[in-house]
Amino acid sequence: MAKKSSIEKNKRRTRMTAQQAEKRAALKALVKNRDVAPEERFAAVLKLAQMPRNGSKVRIRNRCEMTGRPRAYYRKFRLSRVTLRDLASNGQIPGMTKSSW
Repeated sequence: MAKKSSIEKNKRRTRMTAQQAEKRAALKALVKNRDVAPEERFAAVLKLAQMPRNGSKVRIRNRCEMTGRPRAYYRKFRLSRVTLRDLASNGQIPGMTKSSW
């Protein structure tokens, strides 16, 4: 089980990212637009730099929904490999069976 603080920090980052997504997208579009004056683009870069870092989408860490484990994460199931194996062995994931040959 991951530390509660790490899990909560990640949830806080997810909320902040959702709140600031539109503003960040607008500033990034302004920065990438070559038709805008260089002074305006530079001002947009400065505004983007002043925004909180945790509002960026790349700061969100994929974590297991059940345990909070940050590594060996399966996106399709939103679970870690350990939890996925336990649930599959117990037959709690429909259509998934243990492989054997």
